[in-house]
Amino acid sequence: MSLATISPQKAKDLIAKGAVLVDIREADEHARERIPGAHHHALSRLNGSVGTSGNAVIFHCRSGQRTAGNAQRLASAVACDAYILEGGIDAWKKAGLPVAQDKSQPLEMMRQVQIAAGSLVVLGALLGTFVNPWFYALSAFVGAGLIFAGATGFCGMARLLALAPWNRKPAAPAKA
Repeated sequence: MSLATISPQKAKDLIAKGAVLVDIREADEHARERIPGAHHHALSRLNGSVGTSGNAVIFHCRSGQRTAGNAQRLASAVACDAYILEGGIDAWKKAGLPVAQDKSQPLEMMRQVQIAAGSLVVLGALLGTFVNPWFYALSAFVGAGLIFAGATGFCGMARLLALAPWNRKPAAPAKA
């Protein structure tokens, strides 16, 4: 079963009529930025049904890709009309609709991994060029780690970054 997509404005209108907005992003993403009033049910922890009291449910992620790719799973989690917010929270913001941000929360883990991996690759390339060719191995090691993470779903860098001091505080969002 495929879920219909709706525009941010149509979603806003449905929410005003009692529809429930459900954010399927991970807790760290939701803690940093969210649509006020959205319920949080991370896709990775979605087991069974999404308990809502609305007459319709609108699912959203950051860009709409995650919700579209999991439409069948999301549709089976509700017993009412369900939709996907076209373009996710990015489109919601672009439409000028309100979002709550908590900049005190750390960057999303995947962004931290991207920054760290990219930095290590550039560092390895620079050191390999200007210091010693053996430093190219650093770039190769990071690339191999990314391939391993993509193939297995285990990201050692994310596990390591989770231990960093800025990630140790709970990612509980402020009330919006």
